[in-house]
Amino acid sequence: MKAIKMAKAQIFLHTLPLFLVITLNLSPLVVTSPQQEEAHDRITALPGQPKVSFQQFSGYVTVNQAVGRALFYWLTEATTLPLSKPLVVWLNGGPGCSSVAYGASEEIGPFRINRTASGLHLNKFSWNSVANLLFLETPAGVGFSYSNRSADLLDTGDRRTAKDSLAFLIRWLERFPRYKGREVYITGESYAGHYVPQLAREIMIYNSKSKHPINLKGIMVGNAVTDNYYDNLGTVTYWWSHAMISDKTYRQLINTCDFRRQKESDECESLYSYAMDQEFGNIDQYNIYAPPCNNSDGSTTTRQTIRLPHRPHKILRQISGYDPCTEKYAEIYYNRPDVQKALHANITKIPYMWTACSELLNRNWNDTDVSVLPIYRQMIAGGLRVWVFSGDVDSVVPVTATRYSLAQLKLTTKIPWYPWYVKKQVGGWTEVYEGLTFATVRGAGHEVPLFKPRAALQLFKSFLRGEPLPRS
Repeated sequence: MKAIKMAKAQIFLHTLPLFLVITLNLSPLVVTSPQQEEAHDRITALPGQPKVSFQQFSGYVTVNQAVGRALFYWLTEATTLPLSKPLVVWLNGGPGCSSVAYGASEEIGPFRINRTASGLHLNKFSWNSVANLLFLETPAGVGFSYSNRSADLLDTGDRRTAKDSLAFLIRWLERFPRYKGREVYITGESYAGHYVPQLAREIMIYNSKSKHPINLKGIMVGNAVTDNYYDNLGTVTYWWSHAMISDKTYRQLINTCDFRRQKESDECESLYSYAMDQEFGNIDQYNIYAPPCNNSDGSTTTRQTIRLPHRPHKILRQISGYDPCTEKYAEIYYNRPDVQKALHANITKIPYMWTACSELLNRNWNDTDVSVLPIYRQMIAGGLRVWVFSGDVDSVVPVTATRYSLAQLKLTTKIPWYPWYVKKQVGGWTEVYEGLTFATVRGAGHEVPLFKPRAALQLFKSFLRGEPLPRS
């Protein structure tokens, strides 16, 4: 078991392989001033979009001119008084999955895609009610982001992702100078449990040398890949404690598998395969209590190709997806030429379809931190606000994995464990440590804002205020 290889993944392979066609791209349109660049990126309206009061921008920022590597972003400004609100960067994981597909379109963004993919409707729990949201598709090869050097997609990983994301943010702030000096928070989920702290570390290093530092105030991650050993131990423990596997299989996994290894033994892999094939049953591992999806033909599930948590590269699994099908709607909507034109996306006319996740990137992820806990220590020492949350019915990066990992920090408790509330109901449980707040979200799966949008918005508001979650 290794760091999560595909969080919430749905892979559709279209036309030519990406690595064969990527060299056909051209550089994006070059404009001459920040004002012109901003005007060029302004979204007038998306097809089928309801009328809104806030401004939107999207487009490309080149992060490596020499090889033509460019990252795609989508900014949805705050609904009221955007100049007084912080900038919140959202990253999805995978590795290889799109923040447009997930964060923007089914979690925290202002719009949801209609079932027919003919248009959009409003998300009343959007996080842009209290912040300016910047969705970044990173690294190159994810979503609309691209590189003109095909080798980039066959040799990428944590380090390049962090450095390119920093380059993006520096250059994006040049394009949008009104955000310079604004409070910045970095958020995300799943494998972004690597991206978020790694980007924070790059910003801290940059700030130590720059005359114009980025005003980074904190980070928040959900169901986050954190430490290989403790994540893996916590995942197997969750499976057993939630009756997904037998006592015998649990004991065999604990006694046979070396969770610290980059690649498990054949015997260990056989145990995992047995557990998932024979004992899990037909469940959605991202929310173990959610009913299976119903297809239009009456069959019970939508099967998706996914790489399971912390597993060696070549092990693939078929599991049920979420309700029929937020990703399908995204696949249809974001491949529409009129939508791409409105988003200023795919301006180089790459000859392959936009997908929610890139299997090519995921399969060729060549460097990953064994643990990001050392970065947590650096962030805490640097005075950043650090919040970690877990949807408690996710079995992919479960709450036990996060608790085991965070326990290694050996932080002093500031406010002991207590239930927090939203609309007079227990939203979850939380404990505040010196330097870090941990919270669970009751009944939420891997994508917390998808399953519990009201509770997720309350969590986000408390995080921005730097206040403990409400006790009543």
